[in-house]
Amino acid sequence: MLDPDPRLTARFAADLDALVAPGAKVGVAVSGGPDSLALLLLAAAARPGCVEAATVDHALRPESRAEAEMVAGVCERVGVPHAILTLEWPTRPGSNLQARAREGRYRLLGEWALERGLATIATAHHLDDQAETLLMRLARGAGVGGLGATRASRPLIAGVRLVRPLLGWRKAELAALVARARIRPVDDPSNRDPRHDRVRMRQWLKRADWADPERLAASAAWLNEADEALDWALAPLADTRVTRDGASLVVDPSGVPRELQRRLLLAAFAELGAPRPRGPEFARALDTLRKGGTTTLAGLKLEGGATWRLRPAPPRRK
Repeated sequence: MLDPDPRLTARFAADLDALVAPGAKVGVAVSGGPDSLALLLLAAAARPGCVEAATVDHALRPESRAEAEMVAGVCERVGVPHAILTLEWPTRPGSNLQARAREGRYRLLGEWALERGLATIATAHHLDDQAETLLMRLARGAGVGGLGATRASRPLIAGVRLVRPLLGWRKAELAALVARARIRPVDDPSNRDPRHDRVRMRQWLKRADWADPERLAASAAWLNEADEALDWALAPLADTRVTRDGASLVVDPSGVPRELQRRLLLAAFAELGAPRPRGPEFARALDTLRKGGTTTLAGLKLEGGATWRLRPAPPRRK
């Protein structure tokens, strides 16, 4: 039986409606794993005739094409148009393979959505993913923004948003939904490879019976709300505290809490078109400015004092 329980369909429809206007078309990214297959079945039942699906073949394993074709078969059975998007590698990356694959996957999905006139793509990130992401980022020393883990909605590329309607769903209930439909999901061995941080965190969570994924995910949600509140407070502050002086920007940090100072500085980087700096490097630069020092970062010269001045760094002498 491919149609999910009507109660699950109604629950999913409410979650999706909160992110995508009711009745609007939506694309779904389906890898063939149990989570994304559950997303496909729920979306097809909740919005019949308004769903299209795509599978990215990362071309990293010999069986990946057959797995994508399996998804195409399921889509045909539920009446959802499907496309296979193949990621091309000039040379196979030797490091950061998962990050490179994720970057390529989202690029292909964004391009596909634009071609199909889809303003939204849904992915199958769920509650257990949220808990794992929170712990991974805690281990890396992330701040408020990072600890908010995965957001329910964010821009993907111009004209396309990425949404995650399953963040309130447990992995086990998604797997049960697929099993009830008698679909055999893809078994990706990388999901058990302990060389990956997420796999190690998942294994640790299974052993730590005191660490409840639902409570961890709730903390991530609260941190997301705190991050949004800080951004809301920043907007009017930046209007008066970040001013232009010729080719420079001047930031007035006086009397402002450190976290808002950090965000004011990031706003100035963005206004000058500088790339967003990495966390540890940015933290060191912020400390230097607070002490009145001078440093360079992301192609900018930063001068501390009562106010902070940012300007393009002069070219280095050869």
